[in-house]
Amino acid sequence: MSQQGYVATPPYSQSQPGIGLSAPHYGHYGDPSHAASLPGVMKPPGPLGAAAPGAMLPPLPPGPQQFGQNGAHASSAPGPPPHRFAGPAPVGNVASAYQPSAQPSYPSPMSTPPVVQLGGQLGAMQLDSHGPGAGPTGPAAFQGPPLPAAPSILQPGPRVLPPPPTALNGPGAPPLAAGAAFPPQAAGYGPQMGAPASYPGGLPAGPARMAGPQPPKQLDPDAVPSPIQVIESDRAARGGQVYATNTRGQVPPLVTTDCVIQDQGHASPRYIRCTTYCFPSSSDLAKQAQVPLAAVLQPFATPPADETPLYLVNHGENGPVRCNRCKAYMCPFMQFIEGGRRYQCGFCNCVNDVPTFYFQHLDHLGRRLDHYEKPELSLGSYEYVATLDYCRKNKPPNPPAFIFMINVSYSNIKSGLVKLICEELKTLLEQLPREEQEETSAVRVGFITYHTVLHFFNVKSNLAQPQMMVVTDVGEVFVPLLDGLLVSYQESQSVIHNLLDQIPGMFADSSESEAVFAPVVQAGMEALKAADCPGKLFIFHSSLPTAEAPGKLKNRDDKRLLNTDKEKVLFQPQTSVYESLAKDCVAHGCSVTLFLFPSQYVDVASLGLVPLLTGGTLYKYSNFQSTAHTRRPRVSMFKARPPSGRVVVLGCQHGSQTASDLMHVDSQQFLHDLRGDIEKKIGFDAIMRVRTSTGFRATDFFGGVFMNNTTDVEMAALDCDKAVTVEFKHDDRLSEDSGALIQCAVLYTTVGGQRRLRIHNLGLSCSSQLADLYKSCETDALVNFFAKSAFKAVLHQPVKVIREILVNQTAHMLACYRKNCASPSAASQDAVIGTVQLASSAALLANGRMTRNLKRREDLPKEEDTQLSSLLLILPDSMKILPVYMNSLLKSCVLLGRPDTPTDERAFQRQLVMTMGVADSQLFFYPQLLPIHTLDVKSTALPAAIRCSESRLSEGGVFLLANGLNMFLWLGVSSPPELIQGIFNVPSLAHVNTDMTQLPEVGSPHSQQLRMLMGIVQRKRPYSMKLTIVKQREQPEAAFRQLLVEDRGLHGGSSYVDFLCCVHKEICQLLS
Repeated sequence: MSQQGYVATPPYSQSQPGIGLSAPHYGHYGDPSHAASLPGVMKPPGPLGAAAPGAMLPPLPPGPQQFGQNGAHASSAPGPPPHRFAGPAPVGNVASAYQPSAQPSYPSPMSTPPVVQLGGQLGAMQLDSHGPGAGPTGPAAFQGPPLPAAPSILQPGPRVLPPPPTALNGPGAPPLAAGAAFPPQAAGYGPQMGAPASYPGGLPAGPARMAGPQPPKQLDPDAVPSPIQVIESDRAARGGQVYATNTRGQVPPLVTTDCVIQDQGHASPRYIRCTTYCFPSSSDLAKQAQVPLAAVLQPFATPPADETPLYLVNHGENGPVRCNRCKAYMCPFMQFIEGGRRYQCGFCNCVNDVPTFYFQHLDHLGRRLDHYEKPELSLGSYEYVATLDYCRKNKPPNPPAFIFMINVSYSNIKSGLVKLICEELKTLLEQLPREEQEETSAVRVGFITYHTVLHFFNVKSNLAQPQMMVVTDVGEVFVPLLDGLLVSYQESQSVIHNLLDQIPGMFADSSESEAVFAPVVQAGMEALKAADCPGKLFIFHSSLPTAEAPGKLKNRDDKRLLNTDKEKVLFQPQTSVYESLAKDCVAHGCSVTLFLFPSQYVDVASLGLVPLLTGGTLYKYSNFQSTAHTRRPRVSMFKARPPSGRVVVLGCQHGSQTASDLMHVDSQQFLHDLRGDIEKKIGFDAIMRVRTSTGFRATDFFGGVFMNNTTDVEMAALDCDKAVTVEFKHDDRLSEDSGALIQCAVLYTTVGGQRRLRIHNLGLSCSSQLADLYKSCETDALVNFFAKSAFKAVLHQPVKVIREILVNQTAHMLACYRKNCASPSAASQDAVIGTVQLASSAALLANGRMTRNLKRREDLPKEEDTQLSSLLLILPDSMKILPVYMNSLLKSCVLLGRPDTPTDERAFQRQLVMTMGVADSQLFFYPQLLPIHTLDVKSTALPAAIRCSESRLSEGGVFLLANGLNMFLWLGVSSPPELIQGIFNVPSLAHVNTDMTQLPEVGSPHSQQLRMLMGIVQRKRPYSMKLTIVKQREQPEAAFRQLLVEDRGLHGGSSYVDFLCCVHKEICQLLS
């Protein structure tokens, strides 16, 4: 069986001795009882082995990387594959580091034609079986006319060992070999490069080994698969069209392609995306392929306005129709028999009687006459109205409540944050979520302030002034009032506005710098519990909770733990209090959304655990400060702190200050996030169950979830941006006829207080052919799964081990495809192989034969065809850009700690990714880079995105980069003055203020187009992206360059080309 895929000539052929690959890790995560297999013995070099003349290495962009110890280069012993993320592997061979050579910062405007480049590369080839300068030399080049080059080929070049990436081992390099040096980097842009080191375990070390008459040439990055090309090709083929979900196992358009999705029996890919849409029929086949079988579920994803919303099915007191055995809900996979009196469940094959109220006759095709009248029979996604049997205590739930909890410590008062929050809430409370058919919101609201004590406010509608009650015993928090704490905003609007006007002045003289946190969450949960309703806590916090109270934390930020086995401690909560608190919140339907405003370390790993496990969201705004002094309102009130339980009537007279008087650096970003979080689609007190057809089952869940058992996923809330990734495993053989069926059912309470069931159904194909599995893979979903599984494992495993396992997994997946689905001698490969004519020439020339004029693969002798096959890097068409995403994941700050990255930022990004959907993780790991200077001010068309590499930038250009969390506007040193004037209203680049976080409203065509473009990029993203203005060659540019994921990392991490070469080397090692 063969499958046409992406074919590229490799950067080298067989692996060097001593550089192997540990056994694949497949299965559960973090099981310390399994370890990587011991290193094996590598094949010695021979005529067709590692040192064969055909093993020509291409000129690659070298870098100061080392590819890890006993990781991707450790040989594997035969035997069953251990579990993924199993534990530290035994120390084996170590791949030493290589320092980069000189390379220009930016390409020249006139690029060399591909044919000329290839001719130059072949002309520089050295055809002996020794390293350069280490033995006799052969012919340097062949004579003849140049051959056309294919863009999908990694072209051969001088045999120079590629620099292994540091994705596995992080920054740092061993001592350099004496006399082995490359020319220093040319002046310009980027870090200074050094000299290469020797390669232990491979070639003998020595000055002559790496020395050469000329530095290695660059491998053309255009010769490797481009994510931008894949995205644009899918948009061109499927963009703007109608995608009907009427076929089992069909692969949907990419998440970057805008199309209209029409539900015709299977759930929209907006709700469910799978890593592959064709499951292997047996567990042995799945273990052989090593492709994770997983689905990314986003049950409350928001469909576009031009798509039909979910239909609501109401069977009254009878409730939903379900299978008696497996409890699956009625769906299009149920088969009606015996004239419609019975139906067979598509999940467990149980035959059930049709309830009397649900009976309907069948037509001549065996389909019910009301098939298209019932959403549950014809659609993949729909909702049921739940009966009392699905409610707590068998009674209808109360509408949810929002409680706003504001930290009024000294720093928040002085920065103007408290004033900003109070002013904005007066507007936002008008936009509380409500049912579509309702005019007003049923959500109740409450207010609590705190520092080292808690202040509860009574805002009952019949009060002339709000009342405050203080709880000083934070060790055992209780709710001092029930009536008046949670109220309807419409009924108590005047009292609430009065309170929000008074709070900033009420605590203006506070000198309290410490604050509690766990008692605040406890108080909010107890308030919702007392009101017998689910809800959400909006907590605005800014400091490490060091006050004496449960959940007290200490500063444990220690950079010495980076790249050590103890680094995992930085991601773990400091105390068990927060995990226990989060579990209690889930049990009572209390979700927590946390807005953090830290100026120093606050232990995000501990505080963020509460919003993660309760279905809330974590927002972080570092160094949130005011840019203008605020006028303090005139306040007249009772200033003495009353004892706990005492009622104080508050009176306040204040000036005419408005929110427009406050200008905060991050205010617009924060207010946008706050507004979006309040208004977003959300379900409360949710329980999710994933059911599957016979033969496989859900085994692992990744995301912000809590599980009391192995099947039910409990969430205090689930909103439109949250996704749960589910991994499946075989427990029997799957039938290719019936396929693999998945049903995701979410029981939740709406914002109006109605209990509902949201159902999503998806059917997948099954096959006994690996080629079908690879053909149906989706790279974006695979990356989402790998990221979440790896970020979950960092809590228990050293990040170094996790990086090694990720590379192992990538190599094994591609090696399996190369071995089983892309046989070089297969006839179906002829069309593809015909495009690698030049690669064939290089390989056979190295063997002393002049065969560059061969047109077809079948013309080659068998032994030469075998040698050529070892030089081909063949990637599945559906996974050809997987390496660039995996390399970006390996270079993420979570898996590759850097001294300049705060520990809180690493924990923050880890928790963000754990709840991301496929679209958000795709943008996060491969940011969008747009050339602004090419904008046509007379057109509404957006500029075409370019690849995330420094080589794509130009000194005379302006570029916008966004990854869903940050947005950068990069200004080249030679940016056109008229463009700078049009965007910033200043005469030159030198006058641009890089401290601004919002573009000025200039009113010029350039300004309007850029602001429109930024709005489009921001649209549908769960986080408001903070804008950072960056000038070329200035210090803040480092953060921007870190997101150019195809380049080498500034503090470690390989380039895309280097990583691709090293993965291919591991593939060759496996196949040998």
